[in-house]
This record gives sequence, C-alpha cells and structure tokens, in this order.
Amino acid sequence: MKFEIRLAASAALAAFLAGACITLLSAPAAFGAEAAAPAAVARPPAITVAPAARGEVVETETVVGSLVPREEVLVGVDLDGYRLTELLVEEGDRVKAGQVLARLSTDTLEVLLAQNASSLARNDAAIAQARSQIAEAVATEVEAKSSLERGTSLQEKGFASTSVLDQRRSLAGAATARRAAAEQGLAVAEADKALTEALRRELELRLAKTEIKAPTDGIVLSRNARIGAIVSGGGEPLFRIAEDGAIEMEAQVPETALARIAIGQPVEIHSAGIDAVIEGKVRLVAPRIDSTSRLGRVRVALAPDAKVNAGAFARGTVEIARHAGVMLPQSAIVTLDGKPTAQVVKDGKVETRALVTGISGNGVVEIRSGVAEGEDVILRAGTFVRDGDQVTPVLASAQGAKG
Repeated sequence: MKFEIRLAASAALAAFLAGACITLLSAPAAFGAEAAAPAAVARPPAITVAPAARGEVVETETVVGSLVPREEVLVGVDLDGYRLTELLVEEGDRVKAGQVLARLSTDTLEVLLAQNASSLARNDAAIAQARSQIAEAVATEVEAKSSLERGTSLQEKGFASTSVLDQRRSLAGAATARRAAAEQGLAVAEADKALTEALRRELELRLAKTEIKAPTDGIVLSRNARIGAIVSGGGEPLFRIAEDGAIEMEAQVPETALARIAIGQPVEIHSAGIDAVIEGKVRLVAPRIDSTSRLGRVRVALAPDAKVNAGAFARGTVEIARHAGVMLPQSAIVTLDGKPTAQVVKDGKVETRALVTGISGNGVVEIRSGVAEGEDVILRAGTFVRDGDQVTPVLASAQGAKG
C-alpha cells in the first residue's frame, strides 16, 4: 500500500517538472517575437495656435476725475446788514434767469423811501416858491426900468432933477438884483430836488436788490443761505448755480498721455452710483501743464440728457483711434531686438516673422504686415520652439473644449 502511494507521488512530481521545462523553453521564443515588433512613430508636440483674423481694434486712454459744472455761477448780494426773510429754492432745483431765489427785509428801505417822498414834496414847494419870487422880481424890475427910462427922458427935457434920476436908477438896479437872487433860489431848489430824486433811485435799486434773483438758467448746486441771517456783500455766496444745468467731467491727465488726447474724441464715462455708461466728447484740452504735478487738465462734455451729480467721481475711457484690419492677440507677439515678431505654423513647421504693427487695445494688436489673414500663429509667444521645428497646431478654441 505504501509503495503505491510513493509511486503516485513520483508520477505527479515528474509531470510538474516536465511542465516547468516546457514553460521555460517557450518563454524566450515569446520574448523574441515581442522584441521583433516595429516601434510606434512619435507625434510632433501639440502647440496652441490662433488664426490671424480681420477685426476692429480701438486704442484707448483711461482718465479719472470728477463731475463738475461747466460754468459755476455764484449768486450773492450787494447789500450789507439786511436780514434774510424768505428762501424760495432748494438744492437741485432747476431755475430760470430772473427767478427770485430769496428775499431780504425791506423795512428800513420802506422808511427811507417814505422820507424821500416827503423831501421831494418839500423840493417841489421850494421850486414853486422860487418861481413865484422870480415872477415878482421880474415885475418889479420891469417897473423900475420903465420908471428909470421916464426919469431919463424928463431930465433931458429939464423937468426932472438929477437926484430923482439917481433914485430911480438905484431902484432899477435893486430890482434886477432881486430877480437874479430869485433865479438862483430856483436853481438851488431844483438841484435839491435832483439830489432827492437820485437818492430815491438809489433806494429803489436797493429795494430791487432785496429780491435775490437767478442771473441765468441752471441747477442750484448749493445753498448757503439761512432765514434770519444778516447778509453781507463780502460774505460767502448764497447760492451756486450750474449754468444751463451743464455738467461735465474734469480729469487731470499725465503729460505723457495728454499729447494723445484731442478735442472731439469720444469718451465712455462710468460714474459712482450710476450703472449706465455716460457718453461724452472731449471739449477742452488745457494748453498748460502744472510744473509741479506734471498733469494737464481735460474737460469732457456729457450728453445733454445725462443724469449725473456734480462732485461725483468718474472714470473715462477716451477713444484715441479705431482701425479695422488683420488682428493678433497681444500674447502672440514678442519683441526681438526691439522689433515685434510672431511665430507662424505653416505646413506643421514653425516660422518666425517680423511684423509691422499698428494700434493696440483690448488685448489685440493691429498687424499691418508680416502675417496674412487666416495664418495660424502660436498663441503664447516665446515658447521653446524654433524655426523649422515640427509641431501639431491645436486651435485655441479646440484646446479650451478639451480642457
């Protein structure tokens, strides 16, 4: 029985060893077959490209500043010591030229005008009296001169003495003097009346000035007036008005950028608290640059219907130029030896091209020569590829879709 078990075990071991030998003998043959298979061909590296395409580029300059009145009109008073009794407008109100904004007390002026009226009445009475005295003096003078003429005739005929003639001559002279004095009295009375009338005109002018009126159409920007306050001609203006309600942007621009800005250029303005874009145009480029700050002043006129607030912060984008033509992304251009270049992929090979560029803006550059419309340009300039390198171009849009 033990002999049968040993025989069976020996047979199993022999079978195992035979299988192992077969496996070892077949392995080199399989390895050799695998090594004999042909190697796969390496594909050129993929690189992202973008085609040169026609489009429009806008070159811009950003400026910052504030919204200010185009013309600010100061409204004050020419009177001193008068009390403010009425305020008729608020800040933000639109006003018309001649509209009453406020009123001052007229009590003192009304008293002075009443006194002036009395003075005028006295002047009229004095003039009437002077004219009456003149009439009386003229009559006396005429009578005295007539008596003198008669006396002279009688003396020539020997009927009147010299003393009588002298007496009549004296009376005639006195009458002439009284007439001249009466005429002078009339002149004085008329001069007094003229002075009183001039004073009345002054009082009426001051009375008119107690109504503080808007000198122009516009919007009330600020009101520095308080009811009960005593006004002074040398004090702060009572009102500030934006003439015609015109608000514009004032920006301080570095001198390097100022030379690129010209009157009439369109501007897109964003102001704090306003979502909509405000359209405008450059109205003024100041001819003077501040010697300390090296900044120049630019004024931008806004559209008439712009709803803005004076004093608000504003940021403007000035359109310097607008061109249409072949465009490339800014990232596709690299400067070599001071000249712009781009790497073009043509027939799977890299070519470096010298470019003549125009204006730039919004991340694109105008290409005047060097690359034609439709040619593929390596999107990231300066990558580690050289002229003649084989590459697999992948459009930027396709690359983005894969990612």
